[in-house]
Amino acid sequence: MAIPGRNRVGYRGETIDIRAVTEQIEMAATSHGWEIELLHEVGNMRSVVLHRPVVAPRQRLYLSAGIHGDEPAGPLAALRLLRENNWPADAEIWFCPCLNPEGIQLNQRANASGLDLNRDYKQPDSVEIRSHIAWLQSLPELDFTICLHEDWEAQGFYLYELNPLNRPTQSEAIITAVERVCPIDLAAVIDSRPSREGIIRPNLDPELRPQWPEAFWLLQHITRLSYTLEAPSDFSIAMRVEALTAAVNCILSPVRI
Repeated sequence: MAIPGRNRVGYRGETIDIRAVTEQIEMAATSHGWEIELLHEVGNMRSVVLHRPVVAPRQRLYLSAGIHGDEPAGPLAALRLLRENNWPADAEIWFCPCLNPEGIQLNQRANASGLDLNRDYKQPDSVEIRSHIAWLQSLPELDFTICLHEDWEAQGFYLYELNPLNRPTQSEAIITAVERVCPIDLAAVIDSRPSREGIIRPNLDPELRPQWPEAFWLLQHITRLSYTLEAPSDFSIAMRVEALTAAVNCILSPVRI
């Protein structure tokens, strides 16, 4: 159920205990054979990378969540996906389930120093993003990437598709899958960008982006297809987790074939 306007001046929804969620994420990952690596430790909070190795992978994928501290549904969706363990059998996967644990702990978009980590990828200032980029540079080329987000201003779920080669994508199928569990934002303009049926395909010219989000760095360096999924914060956290999970499962469906 939605509470319209509760996030009028920022996120005012449910919060989570990110330490407990991270512990549960690591337990779920370990139980299903994922490798765990420390990405960075800031203050008393740690961020980890999960790796699911496979022999002779057919595809290589990357997911991330929790880069904005006022978007708690992402790490919860990560936990659910890991517990369900319904991954493509022959896909090698890397997963950063919470890139900004201090922000989640403080329930604020930025990190503890006030930096928006998802605008720090062009010339990084933060410890978190410098360590993240250094790790990302060790990865092979990826078939696609998925970034889990929320938007406290959205009227429903929507997504960004970054696809410079105009490859066939799952974007329309994602909207169909998500609308079964969550309303779709059908506005013609979302986040100051043209949108069509809940899908934004932004201008990808790097010269027009003075600040790079994670998805834009990924597109410039290790993939040619990236999805950013945006759940609407006016709705319950259970619905937001359901929407993000449904979207990820839809993207992965063709890989499972």
